[in-house]
Amino acid sequence: MQRRSTGDDVTRVLVTGVRGKTGLPLAESLAARQDVEVLGGSGDPSTVGIDGVHPVAFSWDEPAGWVTATDGVDAVYVVRPDRPDAPELVGALVAQTSPSTRVVLLSDKDGDHPGSDYPAGWAPSVERAVRAGGRPWTILRPGWFMQVFTDPRFYRHQIADSGELPFPAGGAEMAWIDARDIAAVAGRALIENGHAGRTYELSGPESLSLPRTAELLSAAAGHPVVHRDLTVDEAVAGTEGFERDLNRLTFERVRAGGFAVVTDTVARVTGAAPRTLEDFLSASGPALRRTSR
Repeated sequence: MQRRSTGDDVTRVLVTGVRGKTGLPLAESLAARQDVEVLGGSGDPSTVGIDGVHPVAFSWDEPAGWVTATDGVDAVYVVRPDRPDAPELVGALVAQTSPSTRVVLLSDKDGDHPGSDYPAGWAPSVERAVRAGGRPWTILRPGWFMQVFTDPRFYRHQIADSGELPFPAGGAEMAWIDARDIAAVAGRALIENGHAGRTYELSGPESLSLPRTAELLSAAAGHPVVHRDLTVDEAVAGTEGFERDLNRLTFERVRAGGFAVVTDTVARVTGAAPRTLEDFLSASGPALRRTSR
């Protein structure tokens, strides 16, 4: 990989999880700038095919490779690994960087909810690892991504094939947020002054009930979609161990209203209003249409 010389007035940014929901739009937007060099961290660099992004090996399972991935970087976007040892791993990654390196952590909303199982306290521990690392830090706490509706690993198939949105809301509302708006905030925090020491609570522009969400999905999909409320036990069925505990805690937070709060942070930081769910679905809705009858 041919890097610019250290004499260039260029900000070098390592984006971990570069092919993810926030990592991809973040890397694309930063790579479009002449004053930013983007290193795309991935466990398999050969899969990173983003214009203007330099692939670099980065895996949470291989800390020995971090010295190369972080060499000469001015800022790091850290996508929190959802695994029990995340606090230790994130702390070790921060320690690997230069003392002046900006660290932007993708956490999640309502992370201080007490919960009833092991992961309660886990998300705050990850955040503390960043705050205690001695680097300029910014923490992002977004709500649920709108992209869960079009991702086949989440709700796309149920919406498209069954006309259902199975979600354990328990009557709570959700302030869905487009991952691209999260990426836009991250981009500002990585390359601009004035964001160090801040924790940004991020949301979309409105809080929607699940029945209203299903109405919007129906319009986009071209067929009826109904919300089917689940119990938390039903929602975590089929998972086990840490994944099950983390999912249970997340849905407890949903039902307690932790993801319903609307903030103006996206607009304040980026100068642009966050996308509405209708905006998102106007472009992504075709993915929810049925391909056969």
